[in-house]
Amino acid sequence: MSAHPWRLMMLAPLIAIGSTMAADAVELNPAAVAYQLPDQIKWNPPSAGGSQNAVMAGDPAKPGLYVVLNKWLKGNHFSRPHFHPNDRFITVISGTWWVGTGETFDPASTVPMPAGTFVTHYGKQIHYDGAKEGETILQIVGEGPATSTPAEKR
Repeated sequence: MSAHPWRLMMLAPLIAIGSTMAADAVELNPAAVAYQLPDQIKWNPPSAGGSQNAVMAGDPAKPGLYVVLNKWLKGNHFSRPHFHPNDRFITVISGTWWVGTGETFDPASTVPMPAGTFVTHYGKQIHYDGAKEGETILQIVGEGPATSTPAEKR
């Protein structure tokens, strides 16, 4: 008799435990928690300016709180100088976000904001921003309506 049958007997409890663990996967109560995994987020098509967004909560076009993810695509894409009517609170989720202030567009004078940085864009204050080398994802929280007014000095 070979030693293999006792090895199978030793493995049987481990196999049983593994199959029980898979069968007991936890389901969250949807009345208590809502979530989207990264592959479930619905991004809008890329804009001509090289960014995409996904509305996560609220409606930026209407009065009230909103949360938006903004993705600056790889390839040196920037907004032009502009301002918003209300404060906006931004967290850099990934990549490096480049931020500049003032009416004169000058990407060389922008300051890098690495992942994990928290930024406040104050209402009615002129700024411009974007990504240089790589893709950058931001979470933007604000009070709608979220309009953008061009303010570039030419």
